[in-house]
Amino acid sequence: MKRSTFFKSLAAGTISLPIFLRLLGGRGHAQHRASTVSGEQYNWKMVTTWPPGFPVLGEGCQLVADLCRKMSGGRLNITVYGGGELVPALEAFDAVRQGAAEVGSGAAYYWAGKVPAAQFFAGFPFGFNAQQMNGWLLSGGGMELWRELYAAHNLVPFVGGNTGVQMGGWFNRAINTAEDFKGLKMRMPGLGGRVLERLGGTPVLLPGGELYTGLERGIIDAAEWVGPYHDYVMGFHEIAKYYYYPGWHEPGTAFEYFVNKEKYEALPEDLQEIFHAATHVSNLYIISVFEARNGEYLNKLRAVDTLQILPFPPELLAEARKASAAVVAEYAASDPFAARVYASIQEFQRTVVPWSQMAEKTYYNDLMI
Repeated sequence: MKRSTFFKSLAAGTISLPIFLRLLGGRGHAQHRASTVSGEQYNWKMVTTWPPGFPVLGEGCQLVADLCRKMSGGRLNITVYGGGELVPALEAFDAVRQGAAEVGSGAAYYWAGKVPAAQFFAGFPFGFNAQQMNGWLLSGGGMELWRELYAAHNLVPFVGGNTGVQMGGWFNRAINTAEDFKGLKMRMPGLGGRVLERLGGTPVLLPGGELYTGLERGIIDAAEWVGPYHDYVMGFHEIAKYYYYPGWHEPGTAFEYFVNKEKYEALPEDLQEIFHAATHVSNLYIISVFEARNGEYLNKLRAVDTLQILPFPPELLAEARKASAAVVAEYAASDPFAARVYASIQEFQRTVVPWSQMAEKTYYNDLMI
């Protein structure tokens, strides 16, 4: 059939679109399947660990919801609920797993008590920075392990942003040696909290919305959160005297979206891909905003007369690194899946660290203005 005759027949309807696509072969058939769109609407609830409307993190959740609605033409509609609006912040994991909500947002180390290996997917002390974490998750085998782990809990995980290297925390007493951690009640989740415990402190797990009150009322003696932008907005400089760096406990904390597995698999393929694409946009958005705002708000904090911004002493960091190596190794050995995840991390480290030292570290130390 001549090309002109063929396309006239297609336009006239004498050749159906499915026949046309079959004539194109397997690739065309796959394209037809992917382009099939039903008019069915899906209305989802997203529960988060973040306070309602929380800067950057809550905004990232709303960004995912907005993108899903726009890209799907209104077929996938997600309503975002901050921590405590629909379920308590730290119950988001169970709410989604059990189907009370379709999707959640948080950080995987919040679920360490339920899923020991999960916290490796948020980060670990003296571990990956943001780009290394993304490299491992998206191109180094990490995501495959994460999905396998969460599948046992009826969930599907997606990357959801990164803080970059954090600050070390807010204190009302000077921290000069590792001995100063002894007896300290500090908000510090994940494996960093276990290192703090090894150094004599007491880690306390509090959601972001409770940190200011906890520090103000003496429920905790110290707190770490993220970095200058968020910490300034949270108002910690109003109630603490010392702000230490760097955040050895969380050098590049990854956030997550987790979806009820049955609900996700019930979505048409195109809506699955739309949700996946939206989470990637959020992943880039969150680290980009933190990077852009932290320098600006560091200057604001430097202008606070009552606040001292100080580096942790090298001796303390050496002790923390030593304790961290022991804690992470013990933790990995305590759970078979955690051992698999840590082995994957170590393999990726052996590849990426020499390159980072040659390129990034040399540039930062010797050439960056």
